[in-house]
Amino acid sequence: MSLRYGQPMIAIPGPSITPERVLRTMNRSMPDIYEGELVDLAFSLVEDLPSIARTSGRVFMSISNGHGAWQMALCNTLSPGDKILVLESGLFASVWGQMAERTHLHVEYLSGDNRLPVDPDMLGQRLSEDTSHEIKAILCVHTDTATSVRNDIAKLGQTIRNLDHPALFMVDCIASLGCEQYEMDEWHVDITVAASQKGLMMPPGMAFVWASQQALEAHKSAGLRIGYFDWDQRINPDHMYQLFCGTPPIQHLYGLREVLNMIDEEGLENIWFRHQVLADAVRAAVQTWEQPDGLELNITDPKARSNAVTTIRTGSINSEKLREICATQAGLTLGLAVGGLEADAFRIGHMGYLNPPMILGTLATIEAALLSMNASIGRNGIGTAAEIIAKAFPTSGNKTPILKS
Repeated sequence: MSLRYGQPMIAIPGPSITPERVLRTMNRSMPDIYEGELVDLAFSLVEDLPSIARTSGRVFMSISNGHGAWQMALCNTLSPGDKILVLESGLFASVWGQMAERTHLHVEYLSGDNRLPVDPDMLGQRLSEDTSHEIKAILCVHTDTATSVRNDIAKLGQTIRNLDHPALFMVDCIASLGCEQYEMDEWHVDITVAASQKGLMMPPGMAFVWASQQALEAHKSAGLRIGYFDWDQRINPDHMYQLFCGTPPIQHLYGLREVLNMIDEEGLENIWFRHQVLADAVRAAVQTWEQPDGLELNITDPKARSNAVTTIRTGSINSEKLREICATQAGLTLGLAVGGLEADAFRIGHMGYLNPPMILGTLATIEAALLSMNASIGRNGIGTAAEIIAKAFPTSGNKTPILKS
């Protein structure tokens, strides 16, 4: 017998849960794509999207996943043979670098650790050696969904600025935008990339690139510009379809409008605070469960732990069996570990449309599954998590969102 017959719960690090109100607004017949409401909607998104990346820069939209945004960022700002520096910290910065290699760029990797963030001092040392400014771009992820590390983009951006190095600073915020505090302009970022299916709470299918003035200047001489991804017509379009190099993703545009409405209703800073509280609850539960050769948080530096996803090492506990019990017996889908951690880890996604009942239910189910396996764990992780959440309720005196740096 199974207890899974009810509302399933997805706790993977993307695609995240899409709110019903977003699904409803996407469920519509095809409109007039030449004039009227859809045209006005598309241009309103161009105006409003920069605010969620905290930038005065220009946004470009791609009908693709996040890898399409990676490609758009590279092709519009660089030329064949340009040297770029990839800051390793898990899986996805390296995958972006591999794409750059296939795009005829010369890629250097600043090696990192899959349990730690990028070291700003190592970046500073490497850039100091680049006296001829051969490095044209620096690629980094804000949150790596494989390891659940959160890199200190503010410090990395300041490091580049302090050295007056002209390289474009490109940051992947696919897993963090709408979850973590992110300040594109204040942190001296030139390119931000994101996608629709994580903190932006939509189905996969749209990606975004925000460009600073320096990036737009680089575009003018970029030698990798290619058809679909080229910003040329997208920058100053005569018609709405030029924003998308063709027919727009109609349902996604309506969904995105509703997502931006929801962000405006809650407030971006409050969204960051909610994610911080729920992530703190997850981490508190895991640390309560910790035992020798058992569960432990993958990221060792508390300040570098993501508020969107948590990767948990399982030691001698069978992670595949744990995920199987949660899915088949309780209807909870946990994230499979990736990036070399597949055999002894799992991931909890806590991004987007998520509140205390959902995260506490997830943690309680994990604890029940561990108990059913006779796993060696510390007891009452769920109680520890509840205490974290309780402190964030107004009755506890904490009425104002407080963001930890």
